Amino acid sequence: MAKTSQINRNKKREKLVAQYASKRAELKKIADNMKVPAEERFAARLKLAKLPRNSSKVRIHHRCELSGRSKGYYRKLKLSRIALRSLSNFGQVPGMTKASW
Repeated sequence: MAKTSQINRNKKREKLVAQYASKRAELKKIADNMKVPAEERFAARLKLAKLPRNSSKVRIHHRCELSGRSKGYYRKLKLSRIALRSLSNFGQVPGMTKASW
């Protein structure tokens, strides 16, 4: 089990990303548009820099839904490899069985 502080910190980042997503998208659109004058693009970049760091999507870390583990994460299942193995051993993942030959 991961530290609860790490899990809570990641949840806080997810909330901030959702809160600032539209504002960040508008500013990025202005900053990347080459048809807009350079002064306006620069002002948009400055406003982007003023936003909270944790409102950026790249700061969110994928974590297992069950254990909170950050490494060995399967995006499709939203589980870590260890949680996936324990669930599949008990037959709780459809179509997944323990290999034997």
